[in-house]
Amino acid sequence: MLFFEIPATGKLILAVAFQHPRRQYQGMDNSSGVGVLDKAALVLSALETGPTTLAGLVAATGLARPTAHRLAVALEHHRLVSRDLQGRFILGPRLGELASAAGEDRLLATAGPVLARLRDITGESAQMFRRQGDYRVCVATAERMSGLRDSVPVGTQLTMSAGSAAQVLLAWEEPDRMQRGLRGSRFSAVALAAVRRRGWAHSVGEREPGVASVSAPVRSPSGKVIAAVSVSGPIERLSRQPGRLHAPAVIAAAERLSEVLRRSGGE
Repeated sequence: MLFFEIPATGKLILAVAFQHPRRQYQGMDNSSGVGVLDKAALVLSALETGPTTLAGLVAATGLARPTAHRLAVALEHHRLVSRDLQGRFILGPRLGELASAAGEDRLLATAGPVLARLRDITGESAQMFRRQGDYRVCVATAERMSGLRDSVPVGTQLTMSAGSAAQVLLAWEEPDRMQRGLRGSRFSAVALAAVRRRGWAHSVGEREPGVASVSAPVRSPSGKVIAAVSVSGPIERLSRQPGRLHAPAVIAAAERLSEVLRRSGGE
C-alpha cells in the first residue's frame, strides 16, 4: 500500500497496489527481454492445443484482452495464425512452411546418396526439385556419367507449367493454388488427378523436345509434399511410357527420403 499527498489540500489518500490473481502474462520466468515477442510466443503456444477463442487466449496467456486480440490479429496478418470456420484462432500455414524449410538441410544431406543410387539403378540422371513460387528449383542432382543425358545443374530454375516434377509439386496443392498453377500449363486437372491416384507422374517432350521424365513426391512427416524426385533422359531410352520403366525405382527413392524426414521429425 502507498500513501500519496494531494498538494492542494495536504490530505493523504491511500492507494492499494492491485495485482490481478493471474500473472500479468505467463512465461515471465522465460523472458527474452523483448516483451512483444515473448507475448506473441505465448499466443502461438496457446494455440498449440487446438482452436481457441479470444477468451481462451486471454485465459491461457494471462494477457489483457486487447493485447491478446491485437497480437493474434497481427500474427494472422503474417499467416502465423489463422481462423477456423467458427472464427476461432488456430495456428497458421506459414508455420508449416517454415518447418518445411527447417527440414531442408536434413533432406539435402540425404538426397545425394539416394539420387546416386537411383541414377545407378535406372542409368539416367536423377534430380530433386523443390517449389519456389512460380518455379521449381533443382536442389540436388546425380548425373549420368557418360553418353547422352539430360543435365540439370543444382540451382536451375524450371517452369511449373511443364514436366513430371511440376505435376508432382502441383498435384497435392490446395485447390485454389492448384487452379492458379494450371493456368497456361501443358497438363490438365485430369492429369493431376491421375498423378494423385497412382502416386507418380511422367512427361514426354513436355518441358523440352526429346526429353522424358518420371517423378514421385517426397513428403514431410505431416504428409505434405515438399519435393519431387525425378529421373530424366532422352525419349529414345526412356520411351514414350517412361513410368513403366522407372516409376518403381523413383517411388522407392522418394519414399526413402520421406522416411528420413519421418525419423528425424523434420519437415
